[in-house]
Amino acid sequence: MVKNAGDASPGPLKRCTMFRTRITDLFGIEYPLIQGGMRYVSCAELVAAVANAGGLGFLSAHSFPTPEALRAEIEKTRSLTEKPFGVNLTILPKLSVKPEDSARVILDARVKCVETAGGNPASFIAAFKEAGIKVLHKCTGVRFALKAEQLGADAISMTGFEAAGHPGEDNVPNLVLIPAAVDRLRIPVVANGGFTDGRGLVAALALGADGVAMGTRFLMTRESPMPEAVKARYLAATERDTTLICSSIGDSTRVLKNTLTDQILELERRGTASHEDLMAMASSLRWVQAAERGDPDDGAYAAGIGVGLIHEIPTCRELVQKIVTESRAIVGSRLNAIVG
Repeated sequence: MVKNAGDASPGPLKRCTMFRTRITDLFGIEYPLIQGGMRYVSCAELVAAVANAGGLGFLSAHSFPTPEALRAEIEKTRSLTEKPFGVNLTILPKLSVKPEDSARVILDARVKCVETAGGNPASFIAAFKEAGIKVLHKCTGVRFALKAEQLGADAISMTGFEAAGHPGEDNVPNLVLIPAAVDRLRIPVVANGGFTDGRGLVAALALGADGVAMGTRFLMTRESPMPEAVKARYLAATERDTTLICSSIGDSTRVLKNTLTDQILELERRGTASHEDLMAMASSLRWVQAAERGDPDDGAYAAGIGVGLIHEIPTCRELVQKIVTESRAIVGSRLNAIVG
């Protein structure tokens, strides 16, 4: 008997075909809603809850200290859901567990889909494709998306200027980035950055995307392991309460404004901090340690601009149903009244 991580039954919305896209068909999910990999946050409980609600969740491989720990989390997720889920593989040189080792776990565990991000995914995409694993590649520019398509990626998650974490250095918002990508790519595009509700999903579909990815919005759910004191800071934030740090060293990162990020920006303005100093202050190690202490001010917490649209902390099931209900109302009532 599979345990319940959020109500697995889709209820009265089950027969809705309005949201069938190439993304739902590709990954075998009910709604084109994706929870991307987030360090520390993307654990079995959150990923399974998203899956059981009809979306697609990704574990974060680099959240786990050893390959064995990742393997155990994959099995734990399988104990909580029978629905599709995947693993995010961030490809960077200084991770505590090498991406190659995490990839071997993914292959051995026969995970159905992978979200690749970070460095060059060529060898990883080739290995995953040979094993029949679907690959969603996350990138920040159309030129990178075209290369990933050439390498064999099945879909692209386009990360706009609004997104939490690393939105790249082009500073192009999704209103332009998504149609620019759709115009040039043959494979499905997922819009990533600034999406929190039904309005955003309908807008993304109108721009040509086949779905949306949400990080900050899923971080702000009851199944998310982020401590309540930190969630409270996110909940109090407006659309003006994120900022970009580390732009001076070509590693722009969108984070929640707090005491630490103010200090980082001041050092960048002065030009007195070394690359190593800035990275130590902005590192995921520091914010994870701060989160474990429940300290909202001593870590550079990733947060998208859409944080200003988040006013509650629902379950994943409640969130997905609300987004679907809002989207259906917008298309069936508001848009129909305007164009009908």
